[in-house]
Amino acid sequence: MSEERFKDPSLAINRVYTRHGDEGLTRLVGGQRVSKASLRLETYGTVDELNAYLGAARLSCLALSLDEMADLLHRVQNALFNLGSMLATLPDDLHPQQPQVSMEDVAQLERSIDQHNESLPPLRSFVLPGGNRANVELHMARTVCRRAERLCVRLSEEEPLGESVLPYLNRLSDALFVWSRAVVEATDADEHLWEPNQA
Repeated sequence: MSEERFKDPSLAINRVYTRHGDEGLTRLVGGQRVSKASLRLETYGTVDELNAYLGAARLSCLALSLDEMADLLHRVQNALFNLGSMLATLPDDLHPQQPQVSMEDVAQLERSIDQHNESLPPLRSFVLPGGNRANVELHMARTVCRRAERLCVRLSEEEPLGESVLPYLNRLSDALFVWSRAVVEATDADEHLWEPNQA
């Protein structure tokens, strides 16, 4: 992604609290006041939660000397802020230079999935989280990503979303699954598979 594609953030966070949200309302990027319980707020709040899980996974990857994976997760964290920017803005208010994800970002995820999947052994069962800490955190991120995707599907049934929002979240959850396996493979840890008779 080109660094000049979007405008740099133009904000100053000098005060953490403003008291403006005490009545349960907040403002979208376009200035509209909406309930903090609205579905749109729920979508980008969940994307924010996903970003936090990725931050934890990134630190675990660094602790395992998986620097390339840590760099990849850092790029995805930035992309998720771009996605949150889209979700915090009504489609008619989106500015061309406002941070957002594109179909090229989706294609980048697909290339990463294919690249990492090539070296992984074929699966003969479903995977249980537990190979190592990074594996577990990537699985946790995957489940939050799926929830974010479901919420965005609900939102898209009520109001329009950018064309790349759902494909990006859908592909990211697939990528997180593949990356969770890749960090196990890269550290020679054991992959835990579902064994129904071990319940």
